[in-house]
Amino acid sequence: MQQSVSPPRAHLLGVALVVLSALAFSLAGVLTKAIAADTGTILCWRGLVGGLLIAAYAGWLGRRIPLRRRFRLGWQGWLLATVGSVSSIAFIGAFKQTYVGNVAVIYATAPFLAAALGWLMMRERIRPRTLAAAMVSLGGIAIVFAGGLQAGSLTGDVLALAMTFGCALYMVLIRKFHGAPVVLAGGAAGLQLFVFSWLVVDPLAVSRHDIVLLVLFGLAFAVATVLWTEGTRRIPAAESGLLGCAETPFAIMLAWLLLAELPPAASFLGGGIVLAAVLVHAGWDLGRGMILRRQARARV
Repeated sequence: MQQSVSPPRAHLLGVALVVLSALAFSLAGVLTKAIAADTGTILCWRGLVGGLLIAAYAGWLGRRIPLRRRFRLGWQGWLLATVGSVSSIAFIGAFKQTYVGNVAVIYATAPFLAAALGWLMMRERIRPRTLAAAMVSLGGIAIVFAGGLQAGSLTGDVLALAMTFGCALYMVLIRKFHGAPVVLAGGAAGLQLFVFSWLVVDPLAVSRHDIVLLVLFGLAFAVATVLWTEGTRRIPAAESGLLGCAETPFAIMLAWLLLAELPPAASFLGGGIVLAAVLVHAGWDLGRGMILRRQARARV
């Protein structure tokens, strides 16, 4: 008989999986910059490889569901997929137009933007500390955009902001659409990008070097999604959110080590402000959650 994993080991495994997923996600900027092909070609290959692998993983997760229902998205799943695919277009375009560090820093504000959208769409209450952290982050983003004006990377920064808005909307829709096939929608988003990009670019007009990187990009995207999904099953949401913040410094470090890319000083200053706000906010949530769990155990 198969033995179950003990809670401490399951928690440790969850932490490791989420951190590894952040590292895998952080490869996106480096790979986009290293690939000579245009944005459409990158989206086509990343969508095909990543979409097929994620769809296969979604099929494995639903292996106990009858096959005729296993890959049924419904209108909610298709809406999630479409929001995800549009966000990916802005995501890759941003990396082509600005610094990796700028994209990573702007994306770090997605939870705060999601909180605002949650209030607008679902009337979810915004906690005072979330509002305060969002205001601090807004100041950091303003500094990043000011640096983009001087460095000629404003277009990419705007695309990164559009991508962040799309990701925040995706987060809210996941909460709104209870029971929607989120993982399968991620695979469908990749395949949407593949079909759309195939119509506007020639994905085979690339060098062998780029083909290797393109396949690696799709693989990294799929692996990151699987690791994140499996990791978040094992640890509290607040802890998962805090560990996910590692994607920002990972992305900046990899861009520096592999591309020798250093953003302007304004990006470092603004990024430091944003990252501090995100970490303090996530750390407060994690600490509060731990206190509540101890109190619950004490009552038992």
